[in-house]
Amino acid sequence: MTHLAANGYPVPKVYEVTGPDMVLERLTGPTMLEALAQRPWQVRSFGRALGGLHDRLHALPAPVWLPKRFGPAGNDRVLHLDLHPGNVVLTAHGPVVIDWSNAGAGDPAADVAMTMVTVGSADVPGVVARLGRGLLLRAVQRGCGTDPTPRLQEALTIKLADPHLTATEAAWLRNRAAVSAGC
Repeated sequence: MTHLAANGYPVPKVYEVTGPDMVLERLTGPTMLEALAQRPWQVRSFGRALGGLHDRLHALPAPVWLPKRFGPAGNDRVLHLDLHPGNVVLTAHGPVVIDWSNAGAGDPAADVAMTMVTVGSADVPGVVARLGRGLLLRAVQRGCGTDPTPRLQEALTIKLADPHLTATEAAWLRNRAAVSAGC
């Protein structure tokens, strides 16, 4: 996060690091997910903003010490790999991206594909929420300059291996994987 902040990317300030523990800036504001629940009519705007956060992140070359996650070495970019509305805090100074535990280096298409798969498979109640999810995903793609298609199947496979999936999420992922594979 210190590297990202030094490059102008919106992350919390890091005050102290001791082993795996960090003292971070306290952020004030709702997550994008909370804001979506309160202002669903802004779904397209939030989606474009999320796509823009991907573009800003992927403009940054990955430092050599960042673990490679997707693709061969060379021209690697910083990847969040869990960039969804629950990991964006909307502060008075703009959106701030949190939860960097999955960060790595690699192909930006993989990062956007992981967002598509994570948001797409989310077990959300109600028809309105599911329709909003589709609008959000389309807006993310319109707001982002990276096509996730080349890495979508790989993202589906990785997400399916998550032991914390609900039955509904796993079913959506298996169905999407079968469609992507042409079955």
